[in-house]
Amino acid sequence: MHKLIDSLFMRELGNPILREKKDSAIIKIGNKTLAFTTDSYIVNPIFFPGGDIGSLAVYGTVNDLSVCGAKPLFISLGIIIEEGLDKTVLERIVRSVKLAAKEAGVKIVTGDTKVVEKGACDKIFINTSGIGEVYYPGLSVDRISPGDSVILSGTMGGHAISVLSEREGISFSSKVKSDSAPLNGLIAGVLKASDKIKFMRDPTRGGAATTLNEMAANGKFGISIDESRLPVTEGVRAACELLGFDPLYLACEGRVIIVAGKGDENKILRAMKKDPFGKRACIIGRITRNYRGKVYLNTASGGKRIVGMLTGEQLPRIC
Repeated sequence: MHKLIDSLFMRELGNPILREKKDSAIIKIGNKTLAFTTDSYIVNPIFFPGGDIGSLAVYGTVNDLSVCGAKPLFISLGIIIEEGLDKTVLERIVRSVKLAAKEAGVKIVTGDTKVVEKGACDKIFINTSGIGEVYYPGLSVDRISPGDSVILSGTMGGHAISVLSEREGISFSSKVKSDSAPLNGLIAGVLKASDKIKFMRDPTRGGAATTLNEMAANGKFGISIDESRLPVTEGVRAACELLGFDPLYLACEGRVIIVAGKGDENKILRAMKKDPFGKRACIIGRITRNYRGKVYLNTASGGKRIVGMLTGEQLPRIC
């Protein structure tokens, strides 16, 4: 995907805003600075423990705006429906969208509906775009420097394992629910608590490992993470041991990775833990001068290993 984006879309459509590759485009209109984002959701199955395609679409767009320092305001809703979809399924999804938008404090203000012939899509696909007003400007990978802390707002991999278990009918000793959630409240609290936040991103496709590699890709610094600090629930850990997955590569839909200047870690953690979606927030690593352009793991056994970017799809159709 990264190669495709760089070799085709950036080559043909590239401009200064697009080349920033942020979760949302930061645009100025008059004296206003806005964030604008879009995303498409094709999750299979469309209902899973802890969420569904409707709430996932709203939360995903809200989070992409929030990690860019913006207050989410308005969302569009584009729905592609496979001919023959049960009307009660569609009603359930629309109600989920309604409740998710209410929880996140955003309005659905425009949309589009298309019905395609049987087999042209799998039940239902959703596209959402969002607009928010930037209130914390200047967040950028370019501001990251050695000594900064890497903070994760909660446990890893709940969304990916939730979707997988529902799709394949696998039961684990501990029930795993998706971590899908709106993070605008948590992020607003963090940004109010500290003025040392340098960069934020939600670890969706490719998980925390891929997100951290995207940060380090400019080659100006390395990222050191500690295996002993990585927050993983019992259910996700059991699933990974059974299926051979690495939780670092599992997608989250309600987590944020924050890079902050040294000294404000405790303020940030306190702010996160006041929010229901940040109860297990923790520092997972540091920005270093070593291994520039790489992410490396300090293992529980005392060794080190390079953590590369996810190649291919570890789990298909999870967002």
